[in-house]
Amino acid sequence: MTISRRESLGLLALGSIGAHAFQSGAFQSMALIDSARAQSSVPPAPDERTIADAYIYLLGRVLAIRQEHMDRSDPGFAYNTIKYNPLGSADFVNPNFDVAYLEAWIAADDSIPVILEVPEVRDRYYTAQILDEWGEVIANINERTFPSKPFGKFALVKPGSSARIPADASRIELHSSKAKLLGRVELKTDRDGAVRLQKQFTLTALGTPTIAVPPAVPMFGNKDLIGPEIFDDVDARLASALDVAPNAAELQQKVRAVAAYVGSSEAARTKVAAQLKKVVPEFQDYALTKAMPYRNHWMGGESPVGNFGKDFRLRAAVNFAGIWANTVDEVVYFIATRDSDEKPLNGGNSYVMHFAADGLPKAAVNAYWSVILVGVPDYRVVPNPLNRFNFNTYSPLRYEPDGSLKITIGPKPVNGVAESNWLPAPDGKPFSLTFRTYVPKEVVKQGGWQPPALALVK
Repeated sequence: MTISRRESLGLLALGSIGAHAFQSGAFQSMALIDSARAQSSVPPAPDERTIADAYIYLLGRVLAIRQEHMDRSDPGFAYNTIKYNPLGSADFVNPNFDVAYLEAWIAADDSIPVILEVPEVRDRYYTAQILDEWGEVIANINERTFPSKPFGKFALVKPGSSARIPADASRIELHSSKAKLLGRVELKTDRDGAVRLQKQFTLTALGTPTIAVPPAVPMFGNKDLIGPEIFDDVDARLASALDVAPNAAELQQKVRAVAAYVGSSEAARTKVAAQLKKVVPEFQDYALTKAMPYRNHWMGGESPVGNFGKDFRLRAAVNFAGIWANTVDEVVYFIATRDSDEKPLNGGNSYVMHFAADGLPKAAVNAYWSVILVGVPDYRVVPNPLNRFNFNTYSPLRYEPDGSLKITIGPKPVNGVAESNWLPAPDGKPFSLTFRTYVPKEVVKQGGWQPPALALVK
């Protein structure tokens, strides 16, 4: 069959139209595919539980990072250099006035260990507590936990380090390249002797280790905690220190999922910020009233403090309310923020703690007990004209004729109770009490003993 020139041109035109239609359809298909790909690259919105878990888990680490930045800002700070806190120093959260206190940031690397030397201490409580960068206790060096070597030289090394250590130093492997050292020597009635022992704790790096700068975090207070910016640069924050918690992998996956969503758009960031307005106050309430067993209007007792296992919420709560807590074998903490009527403690009121003669605090410990008053929400001591911030085993307290003990708390002494037993409170302001039992007896560790509730003096 022959076709005319006109028919040939017509067929060419139809072919051109068909090709154009094909190309147009192909482009449309490609556009749809690209659109689908773009949509599929937007991370799905995490549910409320995932956001809460991710935030609280990461907050535990960020609070420790914040503390490292705060410590680094102190004049004279240097890694592997001990700061011997003066007796009565109160410039940190929930201080301990019953001990000569020392602290340092340890920093080792693959080839350089750090040598800690602990003096021999007799007839008084002491410990050299070493914690990782998440607040987990690595070791307590003392006669109870290190009976084979309660003092002497210890080589603190980075995990997997092949560094050579002195023959007379015992190896302690850290959880990462950094750790926090807290040393405590009980004052008893010999303050000068405690200070002499304090100064005999030494820390020496065997070289110049490479020390990473802590990840950047915005500074924030405990009243107004960090918001969605906690999820910025999470890889650097998570990679900065190994977490030994058995559920770290699953929780870090949640953190990365939320971080990806927060970084996907302003709308996503705003949505997470709105969710955190619920998460943050719920966490703060949990940390202050529910993180540990609540008995007799005190929170505390048997719980995995110091070595937290899977309990990332408790770890974050402890780092929030009083960072660098110790294990229950060393100390059990009790915290009171409410009175016997479940009303918040207020410095405008007067309260009494009445220990029965058969329930005195000295009977609950193998070392010593202490109670300290701090303000809320910063958990720092509140100045008062007497400079009296705490009582302990050695305070000159006056006992009742029946052998019981009354401690009063308030803006002024309480009639009928010795002034020596009065702990001044900030008039009209909220406060908290922390009761410490050092080397607690089993009854305390098993939850069978708590301080008496604070009864309002009417």
